[in-house]
Amino acid sequence: MSHIVKTGNIEIGGKSPLVLISGPCVIEDYETTFRIAAFLKNITDELDIPLIFKASYDKANRTSINSFRGPGLLKGLKILERIKTELDIKILSDVHSTNEIDTAAQILDIIQIPAFLCRQTDFIVKAAATRKIINIKKGQFLAPWDISNIVEKVTSTGNNRILLTERGTMFGYNNLIVDFRGIKIMQNTGWPVIFDATHSVQLPGGDGSSSGGQREFAPILAKAAVAAGADGIFMEVHPEPEKALCDGPNSLKLENLHELLSKLKAIRNLIIKT
Repeated sequence: MSHIVKTGNIEIGGKSPLVLISGPCVIEDYETTFRIAAFLKNITDELDIPLIFKASYDKANRTSINSFRGPGLLKGLKILERIKTELDIKILSDVHSTNEIDTAAQILDIIQIPAFLCRQTDFIVKAAATRKIINIKKGQFLAPWDISNIVEKVTSTGNNRILLTERGTMFGYNNLIVDFRGIKIMQNTGWPVIFDATHSVQLPGGDGSSSGGQREFAPILAKAAVAAGADGIFMEVHPEPEKALCDGPNSLKLENLHELLSKLKAIRNLIIKT
């Protein structure tokens, strides 16, 4: 059975339109974050693509102790709440500890389980108990069929609102590779699968004290993933990726999104008609 997950008027899975989960890696400040969100809303309204805005209030999994993490839980959630209200959009962010979950759930439409925490049972169960949609980022260290064990942890709470996200698999040191068979394997659990196009081209720890990336390959992988049947695309974006305070090397420039999203939508439309 293939589930369709709904948030507001957005449906994800089955023969539903391709959904876009996108935004900056981290909240740098209100102005930059709002600018990105407004741009994404305008372009997705024009292209008629459902949008879920993503930004992190705290990036706990950083390479270096000196890496920028964001404004923190309370200040960051206030920024997300303001953007959510002003633009009337759905919001996703990642949580990193059990003591954040109840506070974050008051604002977020979707709670994201970070890849590095996807096997933390108590953490997942508490997030699932909020009855919010739970987006599980498959750990780089897992095979796609291992995701079924994580799904079982969520459903054990009675929560049947689940998204699964593929973000590449470790391939030697400081490198990731994508096996597109994983999209179908993960969908066989019955839940929609999102493909994370920008983290899949990340080079974890590749720049020594920070992660590198190869953003030029993200559009290629995104098109391949949609052709393989992914229900949505996750992309981190920034007006000036080279100046981004987090994940700049694998983030896409806002100015390049229109053409890419048009192509992704066209591919999706062909897939759901067959």
